[in-house]
Amino acid sequence: MITTRALYKTWPGGASLRFPDLTLPEGQTLLLRGPSGSGKSTWLALVSGLLTPTQGEVIVGAQSLSSLSQTQRDTWRSTHIGFLPQGGRLSPALTVADNLDLVRFAARREPPRAHQATLVRRLGLEGLLRRRPHELSGGQTLRVALARALLLQPALILADEPTASLDDDQAHEAMTLLLEHTQASGHTLVVATHDQRAVQALDGAQSLWLEALS
Repeated sequence: MITTRALYKTWPGGASLRFPDLTLPEGQTLLLRGPSGSGKSTWLALVSGLLTPTQGEVIVGAQSLSSLSQTQRDTWRSTHIGFLPQGGRLSPALTVADNLDLVRFAARREPPRAHQATLVRRLGLEGLLRRRPHELSGGQTLRVALARALLLQPALILADEPTASLDDDQAHEAMTLLLEHTQASGHTLVVATHDQRAVQALDGAQSLWLEALS
């Protein structure tokens, strides 16, 4: 499902990250770990096509991301990847319900109504649908972002610190939902985390350790 080769990213000013090669089969789970500054969020952005590597290759499924323009990568991402960014990153001008609808508009696909209702119920979003992001706590924001990532039942989920700001019960529910989705569908999951609760939930998963900035 995911193959990376000689992956390298550099920024103006000289900061750079070099990543180990990886092959992750379809339907498997990857635990992405490493200290702050080691590039976990950057790796997720490269694999999702949000960033372009300075060198190297990223292949997701049968798709080489280097062969796509930025517009094509955006379209591909909306239909193939459920991305859960650190902090949630909801659109501030929209309600929770409208933030969920953005997924449908971007992918031009309707999520199954029963699946959407189940996500809203299990993540405790029923009373939040008319609120805007500034009216949500950090944990509520993260739960909305998790529902958004799972809404279209994507083949690949990339989750950046999915249990941050959640209490123990909510963290357990979030990891349960992520694992249920991937195990039931045979889809692929990547979780980048410092949280030992998430690490324990992914016991036995393939692991990739990233080093600090070079």
